[in-house]
Amino acid sequence: MKKIIATLAFVLFTTSAFSYSCPMLWGEVDELLKTAEANGKTATQIQEIKTLRDKGKKAHDEGSHEMSEIFLKKALNILKS
Repeated sequence: MKKIIATLAFVLFTTSAFSYSCPMLWGEVDELLKTAEANGKTATQIQEIKTLRDKGKKAHDEGSHEMSEIFLKKALNILKS
């Protein structure tokens, strides 16, 4: 019985810890933004990236992690293109 409870607890806690990567994504956006202008991004692109980053952070804070990842991945696509 103890093994079942321990296994169940482990699965529940590790699943929630690794389920969303929003903070990692916005960290990557922040790092790439530092060199965006030097890498040829226009002011308009940089503003769009910042807007998407802010929307992603807000969605994360509101608990909408799927939406957060969508916004942050769009920002990363712009930065990496």
